[in-house]
Amino acid sequence: MSESTDRTEGQTDRVTTLWRRVKEHRIAQWTVGYVAVAYGIQHAVTLTSEALDWPHAVTRISIILLAFGLPVAMTLAWYHGERVSRRISSGEMAIVSLLLVLISFAFYATFRTAPQIAIRLPLTQEAGVATARTAAASPKGAVSVAVLPFVNLSSDKEQEFFSDGMTEEITAALAKVPDMRVVARTSAFEFKGKNINIKTMGEELGATHLIEGSVRKVGNRLRITAQLIKADDGTHIWAEDYDRDLTDVFAIQEDIARAITASLHMTLGLKPGENLVNNRDISPADYQQYLQARNLLLGRGRDNAVRGNAILEELVARNPNYAPAWAELGVSYYFLLSTGPERINGSDEVARRVTDHYVSALEAAARRAIQIDPNYAAGYVYLGVALFQRHKLVEADEMIARAFNLDPNDPNVLNSVMGGWAIEGRLKEAVSVARRLQEVEPYVPALNGNTAQLLWLDGDDESAIGLFKRLPPQNNQLRQLAELYASLGRYREAADLLDNISPGFRPAEELKLAARMLRMAAKASEAQSAPDLGILDWVFLYVGQPQRALDFYARDMKIGLGPLFEISHIRHSSYAPVRRTERFKTYVQFLGLPEFWRAKGWPPQCHSTAGDDFECS
Repeated sequence: MSESTDRTEGQTDRVTTLWRRVKEHRIAQWTVGYVAVAYGIQHAVTLTSEALDWPHAVTRISIILLAFGLPVAMTLAWYHGERVSRRISSGEMAIVSLLLVLISFAFYATFRTAPQIAIRLPLTQEAGVATARTAAASPKGAVSVAVLPFVNLSSDKEQEFFSDGMTEEITAALAKVPDMRVVARTSAFEFKGKNINIKTMGEELGATHLIEGSVRKVGNRLRITAQLIKADDGTHIWAEDYDRDLTDVFAIQEDIARAITASLHMTLGLKPGENLVNNRDISPADYQQYLQARNLLLGRGRDNAVRGNAILEELVARNPNYAPAWAELGVSYYFLLSTGPERINGSDEVARRVTDHYVSALEAAARRAIQIDPNYAAGYVYLGVALFQRHKLVEADEMIARAFNLDPNDPNVLNSVMGGWAIEGRLKEAVSVARRLQEVEPYVPALNGNTAQLLWLDGDDESAIGLFKRLPPQNNQLRQLAELYASLGRYREAADLLDNISPGFRPAEELKLAARMLRMAAKASEAQSAPDLGILDWVFLYVGQPQRALDFYARDMKIGLGPLFEISHIRHSSYAPVRRTERFKTYVQFLGLPEFWRAKGWPPQCHSTAGDDFECS
């Protein structure tokens, strides 16, 4: 009993003695003082990093070095805390040296795997096109942001286009940050006005962080609120209110984008003097008109395109240096070109004149947008489209590739790359881009319809049908699914889908005739004398008249119209009889595809023969 008591008393004496020595050497005071100084240093490093756009690694390294410095400070306190001694003993030197060696090993172990980490993570703190392209191809595990539609709190509900415009402009600004992956630029509008929890929206959109806000516009005053939310747990990372004049709208967009970037500890990647929001040389009134015109074009429909085109033509006349308006003007010209009644009902002479006008206007608008802003991806997209119409496929491919380099996550860029490669015959590459497009923009029917068509062209019928069935029953999607069913011999189902297409898409008599021919399939004797079915000419392929499956494109050839995305279906295996015809060879020569194939490589179905000749199967 006494031995146990003596042992306990001895341990107590040692603890008491140690505590007394700690107090005598002022180790606690030195530790607190060191932590206070370290906090001040780290705070200064953080502020300086954000102000000068230093890499985030600078902040991390400073934290680790300051943390490793704590045991050194405690060692110095043990030897110098009791008395202010400047003499360094051999024991003190040995301990400090050992600590420095251990710190060096720990620091090396912490950062030695940085190259491997940079390879594993899709988005690193590195700027440049190569990094952006790698990130675009490997989205898993990255920080991804989706901007939800800002709520319109204005008393005038007609101002909805303004709040939608703010959403799109902030999205576009964030997309310029090299390390930031912005997703669902259009798909986020699927959740507009819906009461869905943050976590579900994040999962549906593939976003780790969501941005939401509101816009109230009263006269020339704006009140915009914005907040950044972590999608998995709803944590609010940042929030701010902006109450300013309408003339400050670009500054507000810039402030919001920069604040979000700083909150996610990402570098802006800007050169001195550059901004995320460019092209500010436009009056508030004209800027609102720009947003209104863009809203009309997003709404689709030829009437909307005509109205939007008229607004934009007047807008660029007043604001010749505003690149976004020129790019949107190009959008309107292309939409009017591809949907014009002259293409279907006009005489060849009238149709050719209209085609030349719109293609020239599209090219001029795109070139002007690029001239004003050489880093504006949309300008290169529409210049590529114009060059496709000029049958300059090599140059068109280069322009679209440049747009992809500038913004590899832009859905319009991805759609153009996908469509261009499909037309050129690079089907496998087009399908990979299509799958990427579905990841970054999951809820846009037109884009998903194009993706489904490419899956069908690649032989993945089951996935294509599943995607088509998830889309709203719009005319173009019904037409595409009908062709897919026909290629599988499911003629009655294909005909039923054609019956559900509204006559506004094609003349009612064409829809009825196409459906009737499919129901009779190969027995359709009237197929030989049937009139041109326009974009439904693929029906002839399944009723014993494969040479007539190109009737629609022969009309395009007469009026000088270049390749549109629909032509990509000639890559399907069911079109083998068509590809062996002289008519097909004449058409692809008109498009300029053989010259492209000689320069870039031949697709699987075609190859060169003697001289400049070629054949397809």
